Amino acid sequence: MREGLRWRLLVAIFVLMVGVVYALPSIPAIGTSPIKKFLPEEKVSLGLDLQGGVHLVLGVDVDKALSNNLSLMGQDIRTVAREDKIFILQPRLVQNDKLEFVLLKSSQKEALDALLEKSFNRLNAESTVLDNNKVRYTLTYTSEYKKYVSDLTLDQAVKTIRNRVDQFGVAEPDIRKQQGYRIQVQLPGLSDTERAIKIIGKTAHLEFKMVREGVDPAKAAKGIVPPGTEAMKQMHRNPDGTYSESFIVVNTSAALTGDTISDARVAYDKFNKPYVAITFNSSGARRFEEITGQNVKKRMAIVLDDKVYSAPVIQEKIRGGRASISGSFTTEEAHDLAIVLRAGSLPAPVKILEERSVGPSLGQESIDQGITATLVGGALVMVFMMIYYGFSGVIANVVLLMNIIFIVAGLAAFGATLTLPGIAGIILTLGMAVDANVIIFERIREEVRRGLTPFKAVEQGFSSATLTIFDANVTTLLAAIILYQFGTGPIRGFAVTLSLGILASMFTAIFCARIIFGLWINGKPGRKLSI
Repeated sequence: MREGLRWRLLVAIFVLMVGVVYALPSIPAIGTSPIKKFLPEEKVSLGLDLQGGVHLVLGVDVDKALSNNLSLMGQDIRTVAREDKIFILQPRLVQNDKLEFVLLKSSQKEALDALLEKSFNRLNAESTVLDNNKVRYTLTYTSEYKKYVSDLTLDQAVKTIRNRVDQFGVAEPDIRKQQGYRIQVQLPGLSDTERAIKIIGKTAHLEFKMVREGVDPAKAAKGIVPPGTEAMKQMHRNPDGTYSESFIVVNTSAALTGDTISDARVAYDKFNKPYVAITFNSSGARRFEEITGQNVKKRMAIVLDDKVYSAPVIQEKIRGGRASISGSFTTEEAHDLAIVLRAGSLPAPVKILEERSVGPSLGQESIDQGITATLVGGALVMVFMMIYYGFSGVIANVVLLMNIIFIVAGLAAFGATLTLPGIAGIILTLGMAVDANVIIFERIREEVRRGLTPFKAVEQGFSSATLTIFDANVTTLLAAIILYQFGTGPIRGFAVTLSLGILASMFTAIFCARIIFGLWINGKPGRKLSI
């Protein structure tokens, strides 16, 4: 055996063994056998169209996130200004994209301008001197910072939804960004669809707002409230499980938000009723201690998704960064609320724009049909190759089987998800793999007709066909990469299997088939080619 053939054979055997090891866990019978512990944990995951589940498209309300962020920046401006002995009135939002506040002394305008330029240069500031020796400031986002906050909001929403889905226990979710500040969520194999949608779509935007006392509830219900305040609905759970509402007036600006929560868990009071115990991080704990210390004997409303769940009276300064949310929850409601708070509140409300459910029976039917199509197509190709090319066709069939092993192994190793279009990609690559063998075999036939020996004919045939096969496959691979980069779920599934199939077919047709031909010819001098 020639030295070059020996090292080629060793490389092919090594790659084939690695492929078999990664492909085995995806076989159901192997997945439950004792040898499973010796194999990698990765296996091919089935997509939504094969396994069943739910498909959602969520729209992120970026404008709400921008207004919330602008409101918090207003609180920061007031706090920093107070430290420098610059006094301004409570900032307030105007039209949700502008922040207004009044400087009490125009003599401090230069100092405030310097502070804004130094610490808040992400905002455009305009000022107007009033008749009463005061200055009104109007602040808006710079275009660059507005885009930054918008993109960051979408990224945070994706991360938060992924954390919620992971805690809910859905295996192999597909969560990705789309244009227009949308998020695609695919949850294969999900059984409790309705509950999952509630958890995913729940904004869980938690705020702590001080209650404005002494406002007529009847006027509040009509929206007649003092400046800088708003009327909100307070939820009350009735003994029969239904909810009733009343109106409560709170400050428009939040004293603290749920962004500073580090943990949230279900707990039970002395009456064995569930509530959600929350723990703030270090910055949130300091801020919570400061707020409660300044507002002893006043009510603080706990607002979740623009609804007040409770408004307890602050009895004393609360240290340690711990608080609770009670609202006559059921155990399941408290558990779900703890999930979304622990995973992080969404930076902005989301709206379900599209919802599609796929039943597992449809998924199994798709799997069966896909497998049938693959087997029938593969069998017809193999029979044709054996009839037309004789023993060389058998070699083509062997490398075709190796090609399938490498595709499955690649899907498992890279954690890719197999979809129905992905199965179509596998079938397509089987035809492309055979096409490469046909090109090689025809070139070998031409060399045999020219009178070359079998060894020379094989060498010349592979050498001549390799560049053609490489060029054709590389252009297809580039198209598959573009499909993956710019396509959505089903298209990307097709692109993944197509890309893996192209790489596997080039390796098997050019490298592995050449080894088998070499073993056949070198095994017995004078042996003829069956082609």
